[in-house]
Parts: sequence; C-alpha cells; structure tokens
Amino acid sequence: MRKTYLDNNATTPLHPEVKEAIAKSLDLFGNASSAHFFGQEARKAVDDARKKVAALINAKPGEIIFTSCGSESNNLVIKGATCQDVYCKPEESRPGKHIITSQIEHPSVINPIKSLERQGFKVTWLPVDKYGLVDPALMEKAITKQTVLISIMTANNEIGTIEPIAELAQIARKHEVYFHTDAVQAVGKLDIDVKEMSVDFLSLSGHKLYAPKGVAATYIREGISVCPLLQGGHQERGLRGGTENTLGIIALGKACEVAMRDRQENVERIWKLREKLRIGILEKISEVIINGHPEKVLPTTLSVIFRYIEGESILLRLSAEGIAVSTGSACASGTLEPSHVLLAIGLPHELAHGTIRFSFGIENTGEDIDYTLEVLPGIIRQLREMSPLWPGNIK
Repeated sequence: MRKTYLDNNATTPLHPEVKEAIAKSLDLFGNASSAHFFGQEARKAVDDARKKVAALINAKPGEIIFTSCGSESNNLVIKGATCQDVYCKPEESRPGKHIITSQIEHPSVINPIKSLERQGFKVTWLPVDKYGLVDPALMEKAITKQTVLISIMTANNEIGTIEPIAELAQIARKHEVYFHTDAVQAVGKLDIDVKEMSVDFLSLSGHKLYAPKGVAATYIREGISVCPLLQGGHQERGLRGGTENTLGIIALGKACEVAMRDRQENVERIWKLREKLRIGILEKISEVIINGHPEKVLPTTLSVIFRYIEGESILLRLSAEGIAVSTGSACASGTLEPSHVLLAIGLPHELAHGTIRFSFGIENTGEDIDYTLEVLPGIIRQLREMSPLWPGNIK
C-alpha cells in the first residue's frame, strides 16, 4: 500500500540534514553549564544553534530563548509578560490587566489566557471575518489604558489564513502595548522578520520545520523583561531554568539553517502541489467548500469541507488507503466538538464537522497528489451514498 503523508501541520518528518546533525552530536553529552572542556563543547553548540535560529527570523542571538515546545513558548510570553510579581520584574511596572487576542488562536494561547481571565484579567476575544482575518481597526478600538498584551497568530494552523501581523503590531507599538505572535506554523514557510513585523515576542517550534519534537524557541525583543515560567537555574538568561536539551537545540539550529537556505524553492514547489490538489478536488467532487483566504494563505495548508458527510469518516477511509490527513488541528483531535476556528469563521456545526485539512511538506510529490485524487472521489461518493443528509438519499 502506498503511504502518503499529508498532515505536515501536525508534525513534520526529520530533515535528512537534521538527522545527520543529530547523529554527529550524539557523543556531545556535556552539560552546557559546566566550565570544563566537555561542557564548553556543548555550550558552543548551543550558542551556534542560537545564532542560526536568530538569523532565520532576523533577531539577535541574545533575543532567543530555547524551550521545549511551542506551547511552552506561548505560555512563557503570555504569563511572563503579564506577570505582576515585582520580584520578577522590579525595573518596570505593568499594572494593567487587559489582554487582546483572537477567537481562532491555538489552544496553547487560548487556555493560558483563559487561566488569566479566571484570575481577574479582562480579555477581549476579537472576532474574525469569513476568511479568518482579524480587523486591525477593531483591534485598535479594543485597546485601553489597561491593555498589557496583544497575541495574534501569524498564520492559522487549521485554515492557513495569514494575518496582517506587521500592521497589527505597529498599532500595538503606537499604543505602547506588547505584541506577541504565535508563528509556529509560519516560521520556515513564510519570510519572517521580527524587526519588519515590529513584534515584541514570537514563538516557533522545531517539529513544525523538520526538527524533532521537544525543542522550540521564543523571541523576546531586547530590553523587555518577563517573568520566568520555569524557575530554577541561570539557563536561558534565567528565563527557562533547567539543563539545555543540547541535541534538540542543535537539531533546531540545523533546521533553521536549512529553512533559510531552501525556503523559497520549497514554498514555490509546495504551493504548486496545494493548487494541484485544490483544483483537482473542485473538478472531481461536487458540493465542496475551500476554507481560509484564497490568497493570504499558507502554501502548506488546504482546508476543505465535503458537504453531507463527517470528516472523521473521510479521515479513516483515507488512512485505510495509506493517506494521512487531519480533520482540523491535531491538538483538537479526540473531541466531538467541531473546531473553534471553523465556528469562528461562521460555519454551522454540520459543515465544520465535514472538514478535512490537507497539509503539505518538503517530502510530498506530484505522485502523492495524483494518488490522493485517484482515491478521494470514490471515498466521498461511497460515504455520501450512506449519508441520510445527501440530497439523493432524501425521499
């Protein structure tokens, strides 16, 4: 059976050069905090990786903090930037207790903000339009003198819509409000420049750009003080206590180096694959809807509604044919509730439940798309023939 992996937004395979970098570093066991030779070897590797991560997003190495995952990076910013413990941030006072975010953020942004809301923070949950775009004017209108943080993702993990981050962040800067963007799905796929974007914080994750799981990074603009999420030793400028994951950090550095070199070529090729599948689905299958913005969208993401049938059934049938996809966000699997993102863009429950997310990566080929277009129409036809909602079955 042919195996076709079209779930790269959930996680990506290791890049061959990343595998090689890990293999070459397996004997680099020293603690990067140790003063002896073994420790300093590890320290140099960590510092080199930090430079590579910084270069990919046009940051300074000292502005990069390594973490364990995108969720930790988001929590570090959201809880650290709003912390009101004077012992954590004695040099500045951030008394405000108002946060602005959107209704389509990743759960690792939504849930820590909800936690702060339960602690007395006021939260403005910005709506989005039918494409998933945040209105800059609406965001600016929501800013008050109490606003301490705005968090808007760069690109949505489910529908792929790309937000106007530079415009949003400049509005925040004008009002002297910190701006954070969850760029986990965007780094390595879009041209990310933290200076041009005017963001104060940015989150990225290794396993979304062909590095292993268990390593990520947070950009914190120079001069900004935040409270540590993990308190402990002096590691990561005291913002993330705990011995560094040297192998993971090396792998992330290599993945960022490769992304910087190959991004444009990969994006152009992957976009062609996305368009081939999109056009093929529209030609071969009736009653479908494409989610997300038609142009301001990640080249790696295609969210499709197949009307009158359940996405879960489509996923299982495709999996039986060796094709891996998602019904939405991998982080939301296991729940019977429809995606909060799809509901936020105005879809009724029955359409949201019929959504499949195809997400593409560097290992995908035209043959993968051909095979998917060969298998998918028959699966949709069979499921609709069994569906009581399909017009042809209604008597």
